[in-house]
Order: sequence, then structure tokens, then C-alpha cells
Amino acid sequence: MIKQMQHQTTERPIIWSIAGSDCSGGAGIQADIKTGHALGCEVCTIITANTVQNSQTLIAIHPVEVSLLQEQFDCLLADKPPKVIKIGLIANNAQLQWLIERLTFLKQHPNHADLKIVLDPIMKASIGKDLVAEEIEQPLLDRLINLTEVITPNISEAARLAQDPKQQLTLETWAERIADKGCKTVVVTGGHSEHPESVIDHCFCGDLTFKLSSPRIETSYGHGSGCTFSTAYASFLAHGYLDRDAFIQSKAFINKAFQLSADHSDYYGALIQPSWPVDKNCYPQVVSNDGLAMQSGLTFPSLGTTQLGLYPVIDSIEWLTQLLPMGLEVIQLRLKNRTQAELAPLIQQAVELAKAYPRTRLFINDHWQLAIQFGAYGVHLGQEDIQAADLKAIHQSGLRLGISTHGSYEFILAEQAQPSYLAVGAVFETQTKDMTGQIQGVNNLQKLVNLNGIIPLVAIGGITLENATPVIKTGVNSIAVVTAITKANNPEKVVQTFQRLFSKLVNTRD
Repeated sequence: MIKQMQHQTTERPIIWSIAGSDCSGGAGIQADIKTGHALGCEVCTIITANTVQNSQTLIAIHPVEVSLLQEQFDCLLADKPPKVIKIGLIANNAQLQWLIERLTFLKQHPNHADLKIVLDPIMKASIGKDLVAEEIEQPLLDRLINLTEVITPNISEAARLAQDPKQQLTLETWAERIADKGCKTVVVTGGHSEHPESVIDHCFCGDLTFKLSSPRIETSYGHGSGCTFSTAYASFLAHGYLDRDAFIQSKAFINKAFQLSADHSDYYGALIQPSWPVDKNCYPQVVSNDGLAMQSGLTFPSLGTTQLGLYPVIDSIEWLTQLLPMGLEVIQLRLKNRTQAELAPLIQQAVELAKAYPRTRLFINDHWQLAIQFGAYGVHLGQEDIQAADLKAIHQSGLRLGISTHGSYEFILAEQAQPSYLAVGAVFETQTKDMTGQIQGVNNLQKLVNLNGIIPLVAIGGITLENATPVIKTGVNSIAVVTAITKANNPEKVVQTFQRLFSKLVNTRD
């Protein structure tokens, strides 16, 4: 065993691809390297087999000896430990047994506690021939699945893994059977479905189901699309994305690849791996989501301005009374831990106070029934509140609607409801709530700003005078702050400083 070296940090997360080599350049290791590099990852490879294939036929599979796999494993682990491992072609049972032992070793080691495994259960080549040198033993395959966080079968692979070769059961049942083997997230890609106009992809993640729909793009340059999708998923996980965001980002990446590769010739060519998905027309539509169902077909009223500036979020009538005279464009009243009997008079009082300051738009957080009852300007809902809220009733009342989002999946989902504004966060660590796994950072915020159409965007979460400049420079229409004001020694001065900074930077970026 090679001694563990001091790993030098890098801005690019390291992923390993354990897969076969495709000499025609379309799939396998070749697709994985191109995809990972396109998405800002450093890709290390352990080649399990050399295949002899082209666009028309698979001639031979030459498995690599386990001893050589072990040498590559030891060498890479010494100074390039992975954040995510993507697994593709496993050529025989000896390789599978070795892989199970190595992954078990890694998962039990404290230095690799956060390691994630993405399995692309490759069973056949695109031309239909088996891609294994011998029949894989089901108990061994089940043990491998038990070690994985994410598995990405297509429809036929999912049916086979669920031991339903005639495809008589539902897709949900397949996912349940696969998840019962120990895999945490099952992503069933829909490219092989028979629907002529659209592709529906499903992500089953614990109790949640995410479902995306994209127009079907006919192309003869689709070789390697499955490998590309799974490696894209692994890459986004390596960048710290949650499953739902890795899912929608990977689908946008594939959609962009198909758009670049669209062609109707008879030649079967390699998929073109694009850059990081930035084009709105590449993103799929969110069809449904357990716990985040969104009523569509509504367009909520405009705010009447594209620049809201500073957006204080406060928790009392006293703060509202103090801030209203300062000429702010928008304020949110967020009342927590109050009984219904306490809430009604407070919200009524807040709405009456705000009427004396027509320039200031007062949004009520969460309590949409009371906001309707007392004629508030608008209501702000978090993702956890959307399911219970009656968006049609809010729309019919004429209230403006703001929606919180945390990442690209929720952003696309909320955007489909056409709210008056979208809030994106948390940009930084925040003192108000635990946002573990959902910190966006300025770079991800910038990507969402670039995706946005005409709906005003509000950045929120951990924003202070010290870190506000790069946030405003992304092009957001507003910055929401909580403790930067409520815990300030001189709140009025802080508000004025924020307003001057926002005005100065907006003029600069325009």
C-alpha cells in the first residue's frame, strides 16, 4: 500500500471514474472525463475494461486484472482522494467483489466519511449487446447497490434491477425495490421511453419524488448520454449540490448536449459535452414534487419596480414602526412562535401602520389567510408553506406573492408559479436558521440571476455590509437582511449605508 501523502487542496473537487474505456470515444471513461472537466471537476480514472467497439458494433470486452485495478486504486488514494466516485462498467464478478471490498474500506475510514458513490448500472451497449464478460451475480450486485448513494438506471435497467424484466410493475415500485437494497437515491432516466414528444425523468430520494419533463430532441449523436448524465450528477454532488439540484442541473446539461448534437443523419456519433448549463431553454420543467407541489397557471401582480434595494426582515411591530419612516421600498414582517389569537391583531396593526407609508411594500411572512383578511400588500411563503397555501385564493385577493428558494430545483419550480418576486438563499451562513447543505454562495447566486427572466430576485441569508458588494454585483434586485439590522448598534445608520451602497453599485452595473 502506498503511503498516504499530504493532499494539496484545489478549487476543483476530485471525482473518480471506475469504468470501461470506449475506443470509439463516445461513452465510458472518455465521456466521464469530458463531462467532469466541463463541470469544473478533476477526474481520475480506474479503467475496468478495454472495449473494442464503434458506432455500429461491439466486438470485444477485455477486462483488466484486479491486481492492476488495486495498483491504480492505491496510487490515486495516496494523493488524490475522491469526493465522489462514479462507477460505470464492471466487467466480471471478480472486479465486482474487489470493488465492494474497496468501497467498504473507504466508507469505514474516517477520512472518507463524506464520500458519495454514484452507480450507472451499465448492462448493455447502445447498440444492444451485453457489456459484461460474464453474467454478474445478483447478490454481489445487491451488495454494491447497498454501498451507493445514487443509482442512475434507464427504464430497462431499472426494471431489470427490480427483477421485473417484462416491465409489468410501476416505475415507483421499481424504485422502491431498488432503494430497498440500500441505495439512498434512485434516478430513472426517461430517454428510452416511447413517448414521442417529451422525456420524463424521475428522482426518488427518500420520501420525496422529483419529476422533470423535457422536449425530446432527436439526434444521431447520442452515444454516451447515460454515462454523461451519471457523471454530471456525480460532478454536481462533488460541488456540494443537494440531490434535487444535482438532478435538475444534470438534466439541463444533457439537454444542452442534445441541442448541440441534434442531427438526423444515420451516423451514430458521440454526444457533445457542453459547458456548465446556463441557458434557460436547457432547463426542464418541474412536473410535480411531493411536498413542493406548485399550482401553475397563475401570474401574480407586479411590484411596480425592478429595484427594491434593501429588504429588512423584522419580527415585531416595534421594528416596523422604527423602519417605516425611512423610505424603504419593501419590508417583511416575520412573526414566529405566536398563537393565532396573538397574530391577528398584530398583522392588522402592521397593515394599518404601513398604509401611512404608501412607498413601502409590506409583506407578511407565512400567514396568508390573515394577510388576505386585513388587506396586506403581499405575502411571503417559504418552500415548506407552499403545499398548504391556497395560491389561487392569494391570487384572487390581489396580494403580491414572494417565494423563498434554495437552489436551482426550487428556483425553477417556484418560477413556474410566476410570483411577484423570488428570494434566493441562503447566500452565506445565517444566524436565523440552520441552512446546512443549502448555502448558495455568490457563484451559485450569479448562475440563478443569469437564469432568471423578468421576475425580481431577492438575495437573502447572512448578508452584511462587509459582504454585500459581490452579492449586489450579481444583478439581484434586492438584498434581504435580518440580523445586520436587528442586532446593529445603530440600525438607522446601517439602513442608510445599505441603501447608499445598493444605489451606488446598481448605477455602476447599469
